Amino acid sequence: MKQLRLLVFLFTLAAARPAGMAAEVRRITLDEAILTARSHSVDAAVALNELRTAYWTYRTYRAELLPEINFSATAPGYRKSYSSYQLDDGSFTFVRNNYMEMNGEISVDQNIWLTGGTLSLNTSIDYLKQLTGTRYNRFMSIPVALTLSQPIFGVNTIKWDRRIEPVRYAEAKAAFISATENVAMTAINYYFSLLLSKENISIARQNLANAQKLYEVAKAKREMGQISKNDLLQLELNLLNARSTLTDCESDYKANMFKLRAFLDIEDDVTLDPIVPDTIPQALVSYDDVLEKAHANNSFAQNIRRRQLEADYQVAKAKGDQRQIMLYAQIGYTGTSDRFNEAYDRLKDNQVVEVGFKIPLLDWGKRRGKVKVSESNREVVQSRLRKEQMEFDQNIFILVERFNNQRRQLENSLRADTIARQRYTTNVETFMIGKISTLDLNDSQVSKDESRQAYINQLYLYWNYYYQLRSVALWDFSTNRGIDADIEAIVRH
Repeated sequence: MKQLRLLVFLFTLAAARPAGMAAEVRRITLDEAILTARSHSVDAAVALNELRTAYWTYRTYRAELLPEINFSATAPGYRKSYSSYQLDDGSFTFVRNNYMEMNGEISVDQNIWLTGGTLSLNTSIDYLKQLTGTRYNRFMSIPVALTLSQPIFGVNTIKWDRRIEPVRYAEAKAAFISATENVAMTAINYYFSLLLSKENISIARQNLANAQKLYEVAKAKREMGQISKNDLLQLELNLLNARSTLTDCESDYKANMFKLRAFLDIEDDVTLDPIVPDTIPQALVSYDDVLEKAHANNSFAQNIRRRQLEADYQVAKAKGDQRQIMLYAQIGYTGTSDRFNEAYDRLKDNQVVEVGFKIPLLDWGKRRGKVKVSESNREVVQSRLRKEQMEFDQNIFILVERFNNQRRQLENSLRADTIARQRYTTNVETFMIGKISTLDLNDSQVSKDESRQAYINQLYLYWNYYYQLRSVALWDFSTNRGIDADIEAIVRH
């Protein structure tokens, strides 16, 4: 009996490490793979660059709302040319110009988001030096001038940007966090593919060892007439199939190893040894809860709002373009002199008011048509948004159902794996004493292998569904906390 148990132990002994291993072997857990993917994968880098683009776009928009200080100058400018000049009798002649000029201006410009206009505070100095004829120097100063440029009846682009750009940035931030969760899902996919390949190699090596031992025992039994020739041939065929299966498993293992290493940006001389997760996230979710969090956090909600605002803006812009009226007003002081210091004495007031407009008298309905087109496009967008919203809610419902069901499937799969292993061990013992046939033994072996593979696959589905829930709701359901990130620190890192 002791010899029999020792033989059974040898039959069920786990296989050695898979072939083709590199010099360094690194054990890696699922959590480590996810963490590495979020910091080193190409997908994570793409998501980060997209976030940086959105961040600096938003910063640029914010900067446009702040005062802007500008300095412009010409230093120097030289002209030597001819220009027409009208005499007192109405005739024209040409005069020669030969002069040098310099000028400089400092302005403080402020966009007015409430009206869409621009208010500027300016100061400038101009210098002109005549080089031929009556030579002289001339200075003109504008110590201070206040200028307003204000569109009337047109679309207020600044006001619309204040509504759209914060939504766009919120959408980008949520999309980045979702992208990091998608990176985690990709890592989970590669990790479990490698883990399943590793399990398949272990199964294949164990089955090969068992097939070899059983064949040797069967040959001895055949010589003693205890089994038929057909049973012996069947065991030899099992041995050949086991060798072929191991070769296929090793090839699949190498391919999945390459994929995971490449995704995690790990050196080629490192062999990753994935570990079967011994714990799973403990979470039971409801459709209403996930839907509420998804509507509040997911980038899709911000995307819908942004597209609606953009459609409204296009309608407002088309209506505003039907007539164009611009108000220009300036008040200030001006001084002139032959000397620089005297150019700021005896200042005279300076006022300019202009109202320019462009109103079409006959455009054959072109502008009105643009309004109708924009309104129709808005209705199309609204219809698409309603459809996408329905599909979004539906997909969440399906995902919640699959996740909650997967917990039960995983428990059943684990129990089936345990039972199949015990059944196979018992059948090996029974076969050794001649109580069952090779067909029954083969059946229990196939059941054992399939049950183990099914358990790994069910474990993969559970983790995949869980991270899909995290990605869609931006919520960690195991800790009951939202998933957020310090965007400023991430972008500036």
